[in-house]
Amino acid sequence: MPRFLSRTPLLIYRLALFLVLCAINPGYAAGEGKLNHQQARKALSHAEPQQRINGMNQLLKLGTAKDASLVYALLDDAEPSVRQVALGTVWQLWGKSGNAAIDKLYQKGLDHMQDGDIPKAIQVFSTIIAKRPEFAEGWNKRATVYYMSGEYELSMNDCQEVLKRLPQHFGALVGYAQMLAERSQPERALELMEQASKVNPYLANAELMMAALRIQIETKRKNTI
Repeated sequence: MPRFLSRTPLLIYRLALFLVLCAINPGYAAGEGKLNHQQARKALSHAEPQQRINGMNQLLKLGTAKDASLVYALLDDAEPSVRQVALGTVWQLWGKSGNAAIDKLYQKGLDHMQDGDIPKAIQVFSTIIAKRPEFAEGWNKRATVYYMSGEYELSMNDCQEVLKRLPQHFGALVGYAQMLAERSQPERALELMEQASKVNPYLANAELMMAALRIQIETKRKNTI
């Protein structure tokens, strides 16, 4: 028997295995099971929770802030583990400007925040805003630092800038709502909280905050009668 014929069953087996792996993981054919950007996007709607998670993990490696919108739907996923990964993925994608120099500066600003060096953090995020004003997370982090330093008006102004660029930013929506509530503007605060909850239905303590705002609105209404 010719040698190539004796190897035919093994070749058929390997081909069958390859086809099975490709069916399970669309990115397998791309090499080492890694997904490209298009495959990662497609995996986000896969029936298997782990495949949705895999899609988010790969999108995090390949994507930028604009790709966060692809993950919003998974914040309301039926599987808790998918929702948890989606929350972290959205935040991390928001922090990716798509420019290596800006991303390096952004990390420097985060380090200053972690170290409690507020002036340096403000300086870094202000530099990012000047260089790349369309990067919403630069504004959001400066808003956070302003809030930490007690500069509430400046923080609210930056929250507005975030929402001009990224209306679905539930972090900025909640922060802005909190500051409005503290300034006796519960109506607007409730609107912002409702917007945040639409994007992220599992937002921590959102229902409690909205309930408190409704009470504040009702109390304010009674006091004006």
